[in-house]
Amino acid sequence: MSQIWDNDMLMPVTLVEAGPCIITQVKTKEKDGYQAVQFGFESLKEGKARKDQKGKEFKNLKEFSVADSSIYNLGDEVNVSSFAEGQKIDVKGLAKGKGYQGAIKRFHTSGLSKSHGTKGKFRCTGSIGSRWPQRVIKGKKMAGRMGSETITTKNLTIVKIDKEANILAIRGAVPGRPGILLQIFSKN
Repeated sequence: MSQIWDNDMLMPVTLVEAGPCIITQVKTKEKDGYQAVQFGFESLKEGKARKDQKGKEFKNLKEFSVADSSIYNLGDEVNVSSFAEGQKIDVKGLAKGKGYQGAIKRFHTSGLSKSHGTKGKFRCTGSIGSRWPQRVIKGKKMAGRMGSETITTKNLTIVKIDKEANILAIRGAVPGRPGILLQIFSKN
């Protein structure tokens, strides 16, 4: 996160390195049964690629389905020049993982009252069932793993573009921790 000035107002922005991404594979309906394009980001160091990775020497490979794969060519580069300042985008990423959490932090429940014999049980959920059906109902808000799920933040605005460094300045916050791989979709 960073900040920039815009008309005497301070604007919070997130700086995202967006490319260059190289097209590593083009899938067609005739050959593969569906149409898709595979992108590679962050190339591997020299000699680190395995024999089966020939032509795809990238740390991150991601495939996207497209309506017409014939307009894409193998080896083409996609960078920030495909975006414009003021354009609306959606950003998809993996949220921060919080591990195993109790019901109060996970679902914002109130807990038990601090009176009438609730000694040492203030952060419990309370009763989890009734006499019938004599089991815990599916979907009951209880303790469990929190975070580490895919989140899409919609209608963000691109404020500035640095074409030399391939950096986008996006107004607001994007999902995930620093250094995570994001997917940026332009709004039509």
